[in-house]
Amino acid sequence: MRENSFILPSVVLALGLIIAVGIFSFIWKDARSADQTITVTGSAKKEIVSDLGILRGTISVEAPAAVMAFSSLKAQKPILVEFLGSQGFTPDKIEWYPVINYPVYEYDADGRQRGVKGYVYSQKMEIRSNDVRKIRAVSLEIASVIERGVFLTIDPPEFHYTKLADLKVQIQAEAAKDAMVRAERIASATGSTLGPMRTARMGVLQITPRHSTEISDYGVNDVSSIEKEITAVVNASFQIR
Repeated sequence: MRENSFILPSVVLALGLIIAVGIFSFIWKDARSADQTITVTGSAKKEIVSDLGILRGTISVEAPAAVMAFSSLKAQKPILVEFLGSQGFTPDKIEWYPVINYPVYEYDADGRQRGVKGYVYSQKMEIRSNDVRKIRAVSLEIASVIERGVFLTIDPPEFHYTKLADLKVQIQAEAAKDAMVRAERIASATGSTLGPMRTARMGVLQITPRHSTEISDYGVNDVSSIEKEITAVVNASFQIR
């Protein structure tokens, strides 16, 4: 009777121990699984075409007297306006910046200033158009005004994509989706299943000429080409089970 009185408690204790070990093993396995993650890099690329062109140039004149320099500057402006008009840019489409002037000093052999030998007067102009190919065409021809006595320097034309704000959201979402697809393939290859996303970090956007391999840690924003590519990168980590 005394031996039998110890059997039942022993069985209950053994069963309790087995259950406790099972629960602990399940919790440990689940916690270990929750700590397992996979980190991948997703990317997305889209071709875009610039929809705004900008061309800037500066008329610059130097003359012995300030009044002569200013008069020469005024005389050259109508010639440039006429040329731009022949290219489809009426006077109201030309933006003029304020006139800038400064003296040019004369120096002796020892570098000492001897006085003013002349004055420079300059004025910057700018034209814009959604017809980006027209801007490119004008940039190639406008230097010809020098043959008509206009001392003009031209900046490289700029080509911009004005819908970039909306496109950024779209392409970053596509990069995140690409990261998830990559993670699913890796998890499947190792016999695991993909869990929720743990972290995600968006990289800088790279806007480059089409077919360019240029990249930068700070991002690239090309304005030299009409046809461009925008690339987004996302680094993401996912739980795997």
